[in-house]
Amino acid sequence: MGCCIGITSGKGGVGKSSICIGLGIVLAKSGYRVCLLDMDLGLKNLDVMLGLENRVFYDVLDIYEGKCSLNQALVQAKHTENLMLLAACKSIHVHKMNQNMLKDVIEELQQKFDYILLDAPAGIESGFAYTLDLADRFIVVTTLDMTALQDADRIIGILMRESSKKIQCVINRMSPKYIDKGISIQMNQALDTLCIECIGIVYEDETIIKGYNHGQPIVYNKNSKAWHCFESIKKAFLGEELAIPKYSKSLLKRIFSS
Repeated sequence: MGCCIGITSGKGGVGKSSICIGLGIVLAKSGYRVCLLDMDLGLKNLDVMLGLENRVFYDVLDIYEGKCSLNQALVQAKHTENLMLLAACKSIHVHKMNQNMLKDVIEELQQKFDYILLDAPAGIESGFAYTLDLADRFIVVTTLDMTALQDADRIIGILMRESSKKIQCVINRMSPKYIDKGISIQMNQALDTLCIECIGIVYEDETIIKGYNHGQPIVYNKNSKAWHCFESIKKAFLGEELAIPKYSKSLLKRIFSS
């Protein structure tokens, strides 16, 4: 029975979809069967970031309406055999969908995959509410921007109030230079604010943005900084000890001791 993980955030634009794809790729490269499901119903973007927009012919709603089977709706990633995508609706018809329908789809996916990563929308709209009910555990994504941290803290509070499921966090777009100059919030301050387990960080890296803009995730490149970041996140996600990916030892010492 596969595990369903809700990947969410309090604030939009923190790179939640990037974390979803990156974690999915490294898990799949490690031999796990992974499916990415876009829960931002009506506003799909995972297919574009993966370079699969021309291969998506069916979506979740089509399954519900009997236009296709689940297998027909699944789209395989271009460079990873074990990674599949199930796209959100092509048009804004989320009122036609309901929680029971999504639950049926998730249960069928759990028979086929080891991990189902739900890319939930930021905030507390319907896609988040569905994710809250469907996921077995959660990853909250934030940056070291104070507004992102405050919104992430609110989401964590909602998750704790509504569920007893495991909640972890990932710090995205971390710039050691900004921390060192006092521009960004310090890591220790951020973790004190969130008070949940952090399973990793992803450094600010323009090659990540460029890769997704061209539908070619840089995480596929095992020599990239992004690959090492997500490998560390994967290990912590699987229960291994958290290992912060290399950057600058002297700088990281200041970042985590400030």
